[in-house]
Amino acid sequence: MTTSKKNNLKSVLIILAIVVLANVIGSSFFHRFDLTKDKRYTLSPTSLNIIKQVQNPLSIKVYMQGDLPAEFKRLQQETKQLLEEFQAYNKNIVFEFVDPLENEDASMDNIKELYRKGLTPINITVDDKGKQSQAMVFPWAIAVYDNKEVNIPLLKNIMGATTTQKVIGSVQHLEYSIAEALNKVTKAKQKKIAVIKGNGELQDVLMAKFLLQVRESYHIGPFTLDSVAKSPIESLEALEKYDLAVIAKPTETFTDAEKQVLDQFIINGGKTLWLIDQVTAEMDSLYDSSGATLAYPKDLNLNDMFFKYGIRINPDLVKDEQGSSIKLATGEQGSATQFQEFNWKFAPQVYPNSLHPIVKNLGGIKFDFANPIDTLKNGIKKTILLQSSQYSKKIGTPTEVNLNIVTEETSPADYLNKGKIPLSVLLEGSFHSMFENRVLPFEQKTFQATGKENKMIVISDGDLIKNQLDKNFQAIELGYDQRSGNLYDNKDFLINCVNYLLDDTGLINIRSKDLDLPLLDKEKVYENYTRTQILTIGLPILILGLFGVVFTFLRKRKYSK
Repeated sequence: MTTSKKNNLKSVLIILAIVVLANVIGSSFFHRFDLTKDKRYTLSPTSLNIIKQVQNPLSIKVYMQGDLPAEFKRLQQETKQLLEEFQAYNKNIVFEFVDPLENEDASMDNIKELYRKGLTPINITVDDKGKQSQAMVFPWAIAVYDNKEVNIPLLKNIMGATTTQKVIGSVQHLEYSIAEALNKVTKAKQKKIAVIKGNGELQDVLMAKFLLQVRESYHIGPFTLDSVAKSPIESLEALEKYDLAVIAKPTETFTDAEKQVLDQFIINGGKTLWLIDQVTAEMDSLYDSSGATLAYPKDLNLNDMFFKYGIRINPDLVKDEQGSSIKLATGEQGSATQFQEFNWKFAPQVYPNSLHPIVKNLGGIKFDFANPIDTLKNGIKKTILLQSSQYSKKIGTPTEVNLNIVTEETSPADYLNKGKIPLSVLLEGSFHSMFENRVLPFEQKTFQATGKENKMIVISDGDLIKNQLDKNFQAIELGYDQRSGNLYDNKDFLINCVNYLLDDTGLINIRSKDLDLPLLDKEKVYENYTRTQILTIGLPILILGLFGVVFTFLRKRKYSK
């Protein structure tokens, strides 16, 4: 055997050895390389922990397939790539993309079935070089695991945003949406939520959409404080079996014994979500012949309790130029009734500017007759989650609220140094009992004056959790305003609050992920359509043709000698 052949054989054997060694190492170690600038395909530690929970086959069916508009093709692509990442870490996760409208004969049955499951489509206008057409898209997926099923919303509603902006916002939330759904469907419910009753709180039907959403992840049940009067110790022991108490728009005064039960629940580590009105004012009271109502302070006997924890909810109303739209009948009597849209300043439309994961990337959140919150120094960490716009101010009560305010003319000078009023505050730290160094309403041997590390969220508007009812008195989506037709992010905000207060997996922190999603500017593409075609299609073909000609020429020249 010649030396050259020996060298060639040696080289081949070395290459084979390297390939075999690489395969052995590759089978022993697993790693995914994400070369994107924003690391959009690098799953968070929380997502990886959730993936480990999948012990049995988990199937995900995505209803975004077929002839989709350009923006939704991008959302489809991002969804597919992210699901491939989930699947790479656990082969029990399988997914498929289906087109519910593919078969015309069965499409109506498919649509009805998806509606039944709560998967509502969106109708969008497709603009193709100036030609507009309507398209129906189902931006949803369904995950099924051990006969449990959960819906995955892929498109995030952002009020007033374009389709492109909605897609960018949706991609931001994609990992969170999928990870949250997988956590719901694979993890057994462990935490318990008590919905406090007995002091005129909202009826269940008026917060049904919130309760239904929370029930997917947590055990939930009513807890009535009426029993405190007869057996306060037993009531406290029963309440302490829960992890979170939701107090939604009470209208009746709390007794000191009821406050002691709630106080000791907090001191012993129980989380609380307060939605409190300090002023009596209802929107329905305005829709009569006078078009006015009297707003007056409400005494719930909670002021000293909140003061001890480090906040004060003032019995004032917040008037905000960044209000919500309202439709009112206009025109002279006898003429056909017409409706005109106005800005209702007593319903602040709040856009979060905090970077806290509870509110980061949320859209508009609608309040109704909100009250100002003051924060006090007491060693408790306070984070303002939501606040009014810079063009807002406090209105003292009692005062008359009249629909005629929609015609009021104002100037920025009216709100100078008055705006940015806190409307929701997160409190974290070791709370001190409001009954510290005081006579207790009832004897309690286990009384604690200083509590464990804890957290609570206070919202100065009970209506924020309230869903409206349709003409059949059925609950409609939380955050949807029938009077204006707008959908606000109230539900997402409240669910984030619950998840943050109870979440021990860090799921809420996935929301903090920032992605840079560059999309084509369709306006520029249409303006330079021919040029774009030449650059993207013609130029590559021309380069390929030139390369072929030069290569053929050089080859002939070499072998013709």
